[in-house]
Amino acid sequence: MEKKVQPKKINIKMKHIIIFFAFVSSVAFAQEPSRILLSGGNLHVGNGEVFESAAIGIEDGKITFIKNAFAFTLKESDWDTIIDVTGKEIYPGFVAPNSTLGLTEIDAVKATRDYRETGIYNPHVRSQIAFNVESKVMSTVRSNGVLLTQATPRGGIISGSSAVMTTNGWNWEDATVQKDDGIHLNWPSSMQGGGWWAEPAPKTKNKKYGERKQAIVEFFEMAKAYTQENNPEKKDLRLEAMRGCFDGTKRVYIHADELQELADVIEFSKALGLAYPVIVGGYDAHLITDLLKDSKIPVMVVRPHSLPENEEDAVDHAYRLPSLLKAGGVKFCIQNEGDMEAMNARNLPFLAGTAMAYGLSEEDAVSAITLWSCEIMGIDKSYGSVEKGKSATLFVSEGNALDMMTNQMVLGVVNGELISPSNFQQDLMEKYSKKYTK
Repeated sequence: MEKKVQPKKINIKMKHIIIFFAFVSSVAFAQEPSRILLSGGNLHVGNGEVFESAAIGIEDGKITFIKNAFAFTLKESDWDTIIDVTGKEIYPGFVAPNSTLGLTEIDAVKATRDYRETGIYNPHVRSQIAFNVESKVMSTVRSNGVLLTQATPRGGIISGSSAVMTTNGWNWEDATVQKDDGIHLNWPSSMQGGGWWAEPAPKTKNKKYGERKQAIVEFFEMAKAYTQENNPEKKDLRLEAMRGCFDGTKRVYIHADELQELADVIEFSKALGLAYPVIVGGYDAHLITDLLKDSKIPVMVVRPHSLPENEEDAVDHAYRLPSLLKAGGVKFCIQNEGDMEAMNARNLPFLAGTAMAYGLSEEDAVSAITLWSCEIMGIDKSYGSVEKGKSATLFVSEGNALDMMTNQMVLGVVNGELISPSNFQQDLMEKYSKKYTK
């Protein structure tokens, strides 16, 4: 007679992450469960909806159902692992768009930086193959709930092609969600000077702005003409990489901030027939919300924890910008480009928390780092929210994940695989606490 295998039951009541992971790892990684049930947590779906007590079924990496845990009839034999998360908060995996996470380890050490190539127009440079899944920094970001990132190159006028990756995987191929999702264009600055916090000289117009803008227009016109021929006799790798910009298979992420730049970007996108333009930064985007809305151009909004760019700007301008765009009907998400952006990607949920404190609702703040990011990058059919049929990429937090006092990841799932909520910093804390704490 065949012996019936009983499902592993896990009741998350301990507060200590490391103890919890030691217990979960012995269950999850040894058996590689394909059928997992999470029960009892407060689910933030990512699309604005909330389930106060949810039962989430996961099978073969996908979410099979979401039901009310109180009304759900549990049949234990249907599951490999049952995890009780009563009293905890469940979120879709947070998304870090426009980030060098996985492309750099120590910014001060050149040998660990792999996000920039020589040259000015590099659409053929692919960040996907440079992504380092063994990054120590990655684990510190993942343990705050950031489970997806858009690995993005830097430098030049066209930096290269980004790729959407998970922050957990055996190698870059395993971590890939969407390869070559779009190219990144650094629009020239319309203004120069400034820096009022150190040098109070006012900003002035960039006299070379028109010339540099025209050079970009000419390159895109050349690329568009090239892509109209399906099988050119002489192939150009740079121009081949531009094909998707016009046929809708690639986004064009245009990094721009000043009002003049944003207006020109909108005109440029229409004139060249770009299928999916996206503005990255958009510091002055609140001034042209109607134009952005009518043009259907989304914004990956400048890091909320930023200094004002101009002396006359309100000190809380960057804090309020997400809510201003929301009020103006502009699709947006929050990103973290700036100083030490790879390591600071772990602060992404707290950037959303700041935007919440300055006008966004809590669920809109969650959407701004989950579903809206995925919609802008074109992966929302599989990621960004906890819904039936989507990838089981989510995490459980001890408390509100947008608050640094209560964000404590106790369980993570990436594509249906249970992952460690710990990182090497926590491991070291545990190691030395045991030795020196009585």
